[in-house]
Amino acid sequence: MNTPHPETNACPACGQPNQCAVAAGADPQGCWCMHTPVSPAALARLPAQERGQRCICPVCARPSESAGAAPAAPL
Repeated sequence: MNTPHPETNACPACGQPNQCAVAAGADPQGCWCMHTPVSPAALARLPAQERGQRCICPVCARPSESAGAAPAAPL
C-alpha cells in the first residue's frame, strides 16, 4: 500500500513549497503544472524513490539552462 509522503507540499528537488493545488486540496485544474510545461529532464533528475510521490516546484520544473535549453518564461 502506498502512503502519501508526509511533506506533499515540499518540492523533492529543492525542499521549497511546490505550489501544488492537489496537495493543498484545491481544484487540480487550477494547478500551475496544468498550464506550464514540466521538463522531462527535471523529472529524471529526481531520486527514483521520490518520483510520483510529490510534485516538484515551478522553478525546478524548468529545463536546465546548462543542458542547452532555453530558459522558461517567468511564471
